[in-house]
Amino acid sequence: MTDAIDRIAARLERLHPRLIDLSLDRLRDLLASLGHPEQRLPPVIHVAGTNGKGSTCAFIRAMAEAAGQRAHVYTSPHLVHFNERIRVAGRLVGQDRLIAAMERIERTNNNAPITVFEVITATAFDLFAATPADICVLEVGLGGRGDATNVIDAPAACAITSISLDHRELLGSAVETIAGEKAGIMKPGVPVAVGGQTPDVRRVLLDHARAVEAPLLLRGRDWDITASASGLCYSDASGTIELPPPSLLGLFQHDNAGIALTALRAADLPHRPAGVAATEWPARLQRLDGRLARLLPPDWELWLDGGHNPGAGVVLAEHLRGWADRPVHVVVGMKQAKDSAEFLRPLLPLAASVWAVREPNQHAALPVEAIVAASGGVARPGPLVADALAGVSGGAEPARVLICGSLYLAGEVLKLDAGG
Repeated sequence: MTDAIDRIAARLERLHPRLIDLSLDRLRDLLASLGHPEQRLPPVIHVAGTNGKGSTCAFIRAMAEAAGQRAHVYTSPHLVHFNERIRVAGRLVGQDRLIAAMERIERTNNNAPITVFEVITATAFDLFAATPADICVLEVGLGGRGDATNVIDAPAACAITSISLDHRELLGSAVETIAGEKAGIMKPGVPVAVGGQTPDVRRVLLDHARAVEAPLLLRGRDWDITASASGLCYSDASGTIELPPPSLLGLFQHDNAGIALTALRAADLPHRPAGVAATEWPARLQRLDGRLARLLPPDWELWLDGGHNPGAGVVLAEHLRGWADRPVHVVVGMKQAKDSAEFLRPLLPLAASVWAVREPNQHAALPVEAIVAASGGVARPGPLVADALAGVSGGAEPARVLICGSLYLAGEVLKLDAGG
């Protein structure tokens, strides 16, 4: 089935000279030919940001489903199977249905210039419009202002997660410029839930919200979330709510859970905050227990995280400080064009060893030698994940291994751990 989707993608890539083109007119024309499915969706929550978008979408879905709601969800990229991107009324779309929908939309497009992501987005909207649901959660693919998901004119609420440097070649080299692109999802009168941000980013978001007359709900001003004896304590102008511990690990997930809850409350959509305890989102500080994990001694732990940019390096380092009870070995594989030196910088002082890897089928993978150079010569070449695990497992004391650096690497690791 993946081969069929790859063939469709290959045909589409020939229709437009750029794989990524942040503009909306091509998609709007295609959606008009499809009868405007984007105008026939249930209430939409639109999520942008640099890190935490997918986790925030997962929290929104979990809290809505805990209240008995049916949720459409569109996220990217996928880790193992392409259909992970589209969840229709709570279920991943079937491969056959997905392929049929993409082929039909390809025919409707009739060889007009289009990008692959725009066709996938149109496919998601078309599938969503054909199936009843109570809420639709959309994750921005890249940026915000010119992202294909931004054709939604009137979402019920928007959400903006942590913003930091990423995709500088497309979004700009300054965090303020990137924040301006993310702020482009704001719409007049639509509430925007915003998590913790640096002062410079916060100022950009406040200015943009004021300009478009979008009510901004800022963490620390309009809402907050803190750890409590029983889990988390959320507070806003309406009072406080006790939440169980989130199933997604890491202190940074507290921010994402708070953003999700703020967006649902602002949109006035049914939800149960207790859903944070049942949230599922792979490759976000996920403990592995399959074939790869069994390459390590029984008292060791193997963890996987898809974090891949400087902001992710900072929050992963914060988590590693909480793992001070045993050594942590870091296995890193990255995508080309990523700022590997800045990602690694906060992790290097906390790692007992660092290993650079590149799996054979890892998309756009950075060479092992480049990762070693970015580490200042600290990292050792794997060159494969299994080689790195063999290299670290000779220690006598129990330890943890964290594999990180790329969502594409994460997908390959999940396949390997499952025995694929």
